Amino acid sequence: MIDFKGHRFEKDIILTCVRWYLAYPLSDRNLEEMMEERGVEVDHSNIDRWVQKFTPQLESAFRKGQKRPVGNSGRTDETCVKIKGHWKSLYRAVDKAGQAVDFLPTARRERPSFP
Repeated sequence: MIDFKGHRFEKDIILTCVRWYLAYPLSDRNLEEMMEERGVEVDHSNIDRWVQKFTPQLESAFRKGQKRPVGNSGRTDETCVKIKGHWKSLYRAVDKAGQAVDFLPTARRERPSFP
């Protein structure tokens, strides 16, 4: 488990900043402004330290072992989502418990082949 002891900010704020930094093409200063708009004053150097400290820990937590086993039966969900201002078709492979196994966003509507 990732230890957040000794940090001034709550775990949710730290994880949100790290996630946004890794998932979207944002700089530390962009994130500083975005958090300030939400009422959280955080310096861009803190965000940079969080990214450097927590990225390896998060990656090892998510990549631990193999993908979780799923049953033989499942289905594919399809929905349309707006990604960066453009509509995309989002396909999800869902197991019989309703948990998403894999996903695939595509520009055109087509039937994907999940392994």
